[in-house]
Amino acid sequence: MTGGPQGLKLWIGPPDRQGADMQEETTMSTAAEAILAARRARRILAPLGAAAPATPEAGYAAQRAVAEALGAAPPAGFKIGATTRQMQDYLGLSGPAAGFVPRSSLHPDGSEFRFADFLNPGVECEVGVRLGRDLPAGPTSREQAAEAVAEVFPAIEIVERRYGDLAELGTPTLIADQVFHAAGVLGAPVAGWRGLDLGAARGNFHVGGKVVGSGFGRDLLGHPMEALAWLAGSGAARVFGGLKAGQVVWLGSVTPPIWLEGPCEVVAEFDLLGQARLRFV
Repeated sequence: MTGGPQGLKLWIGPPDRQGADMQEETTMSTAAEAILAARRARRILAPLGAAAPATPEAGYAAQRAVAEALGAAPPAGFKIGATTRQMQDYLGLSGPAAGFVPRSSLHPDGSEFRFADFLNPGVECEVGVRLGRDLPAGPTSREQAAEAVAEVFPAIEIVERRYGDLAELGTPTLIADQVFHAAGVLGAPVAGWRGLDLGAARGNFHVGGKVVGSGFGRDLLGHPMEALAWLAGSGAARVFGGLKAGQVVWLGSVTPPIWLEGPCEVVAEFDLLGQARLRFV
């Protein structure tokens, strides 16, 4: 209450949250439209200016708008980027970031892709899981994450270098654009995975018949299930209503991305998990 003309008491109410929410939705929609327009034109994503999300939380909200525009909400799964310190340093991030995965991204082991269909493509050597039960959004332990997993398998994520100066673009916009995600393949599930030391699993990455990198499951935030627990507590899980049974998660790459120069065969080979492969033609 405050004094008005001639002593009349006036009620000063709270800010118009409805108007603020509408403005935020418009901004997120504009960001999503700019991201999708750049993809359709197969051009580098420019900084979004006034439409750019200002925080990681706003980035995840814009990512949700991208998913809705693609008819991918709820998504078929998620990818986690920068789960290793090596990747965080490479991308200039202080921690991991996640992106939704549409159903069109899921391809079987051995799939072929047209190199020309991608913008500056690269590949990553990943550990993947399929959930057997829901994981609500929020703080989650490694044990709770593992209990929700039905399958573990080797995987390859296809990423695109569709950005210029990452510092200029900003982490929230990188999040809005699904953190480099383009597509990927899923290897065969490994039997008896609960009896394996997933942290000790060693992955060797082959591109064009040559080993181009290697790493261990423990490079993913200390253990692959720690990465899944992180995802359950992330902004991505919050905006998409948690993780759902049946969803696939690329838990992160045990090597830096390998940027490709042309058609080739790619193999992710794990001593405990087997192989996943794809070919660019």
